[in-house]
Amino acid sequence: MKTVIIIGGGPAGMTAALAAAQTGKKAVLLERNEKLGKKLYITGKGRCNLTNNSDVENHIKNIISNPSFMYSALYTFTPYDTMRLAEELGVPLKTERGNRVFPVSDKSSDIIKAFEKGLKNAGVKCVLNCRVRELKSDKGRLTEAVTSRGSFSADSFIIATGGLSYPSTGSTGDGYKFAQDSGHSIKICRPSLVGLKTKEELSGLSGLTLKNIAIKADVGGKTVYKDFGELMFTHSGISGPVVLSASRYITDEIEKEPVIYIDLKPALDRKTLDKRILRDFEEFKNLAFKNSLNKLMPKGLAPYVAEKSGIDGSKPVNSITKEERMRLEDVIKGFDVHIKSTEGFGQAVITKGGVDVKEIDPSTMRSRLAENLYFAGEIIDTDALTGGYNLQIAFSTGYLAGINA
Repeated sequence: MKTVIIIGGGPAGMTAALAAAQTGKKAVLLERNEKLGKKLYITGKGRCNLTNNSDVENHIKNIISNPSFMYSALYTFTPYDTMRLAEELGVPLKTERGNRVFPVSDKSSDIIKAFEKGLKNAGVKCVLNCRVRELKSDKGRLTEAVTSRGSFSADSFIIATGGLSYPSTGSTGDGYKFAQDSGHSIKICRPSLVGLKTKEELSGLSGLTLKNIAIKADVGGKTVYKDFGELMFTHSGISGPVVLSASRYITDEIEKEPVIYIDLKPALDRKTLDKRILRDFEEFKNLAFKNSLNKLMPKGLAPYVAEKSGIDGSKPVNSITKEERMRLEDVIKGFDVHIKSTEGFGQAVITKGGVDVKEIDPSTMRSRLAENLYFAGEIIDTDALTGGYNLQIAFSTGYLAGINA
């Protein structure tokens, strides 16, 4: 019986170990943490957005880096296979807005427990608190993993150590070193699906969530991303689903000072918005301008909008000119924030970059440089938008590596 060592007990590593064991190999899973799936515990805000209940083509559309590389893996182990596996392991699922799939219980821990049970039943040997220090090789073949708990020999090796996002869960980039030691190239790694820090001081809005807004992300005067949905202000800037997705398109070009424009009222065209404001102004004609916007937007946001419009907040509403009203509408339809940086890897959902896909066989996940080395999950240079797509990448590449290793 051939022995396969899987380095990393996240979603990709656990799937790889399960697939390897189910195809008749001795699978040994080495995990540096005290438990498996530590990063899975925090995905989907602790609910675990397992996958997206849609076909492979939709998943490909939502993969931004190297989507074509993922065809074989996704068609071999589809989103529906992920759902079937979870339910076979005893976790009932549900599909929510945007076809996002979650455990019915809303507990990511249920997914972890199910995998742990599945691995045990399949005969996988899980070695916890075991950090790999080095992969030794001989004449182009890997021979053993030197770890904090001794050395482990195997016929093949799967690196599924994750990227650099959420380093507190153990993703500290060890896998990139192992890959480089085997001759692999690493594409520049940056935080992706991450909150953005703004030049503007917006801490007074921290915690405020805006639903049903539209955003436009511009870099160097060119629009690189548009979206509609939910945005949240933080102590240092902006976050929320639409911002996380936008970050993927600007993380490489932060030095160009990207600008995010927020349309606070996307359902209203300018003419309709003007009528609405005139109606409010008539109702509050004897109030100061700064107190006239509370029906139109959250109370906390009104002072910021008023300031951006350049209208004196103490000015009586009944003396506001048409020109000033137009400026107000400009701000409401394009509340601009200037981005100075991302929140960094500590808050990033995913890592953009990783092992160059040109050096990996997409039909097996085998290294083209080391004959018995395979890759799975976030360590590979492929990533997607939010919605369960990144976890599906982990499951599909993990399965493909596991059956072929």
